[in-house]
Amino acid sequence: MPGKRKYTNATFTKRVDHEAGRHHTLRAMSEPAVCKDCGAVYAKRRWTAANSVLENKRQKHLRPPQMTVCPACQQKRTGEPRGFVYLDGAFFYAHHEEVEQLLRNESERAAEDNPLARIMEWKRGDGHKLTVNTTTEHLAQRLGHALEKAFGGSAHYDFSHENKLARVNWQRG
Repeated sequence: MPGKRKYTNATFTKRVDHEAGRHHTLRAMSEPAVCKDCGAVYAKRRWTAANSVLENKRQKHLRPPQMTVCPACQQKRTGEPRGFVYLDGAFFYAHHEEVEQLLRNESERAAEDNPLARIMEWKRGDGHKLTVNTTTEHLAQRLGHALEKAFGGSAHYDFSHENKLARVNWQRG
């Protein structure tokens, strides 16, 4: 029998980690490291873009970088997206090239802030539907906001509180 109080502190604070921490590494990687696939650099416990012009002179004394695979490339290999953006509607069908270019540009801008936030794949559906898989839930949310700002329409955001996953449904009639 349920309790008399509808909401308790446990209702909002309990977070179940069904992945048992598999998305976290056991230890921090040794620095510096370079991704074999994309060239991203790991230094000072942060991943930076390969084409970043920021050079730290204090790290010149460190050993040569080890080759590894960054978390985003590892995610692409395993095929585990953290965000989904679903696009549909007559407007998308008529202007799909402009919409897709906006998504590409926005993902490039997001990669400047976080090089691990990338679009994993573009899946064409039947008719005029498109699904974009992303490596982070924040990128999916950012793409949804960019679509609303540029083209209007309506976006619906769904977040999973049990694991790191976001679904964004955007459509414009």
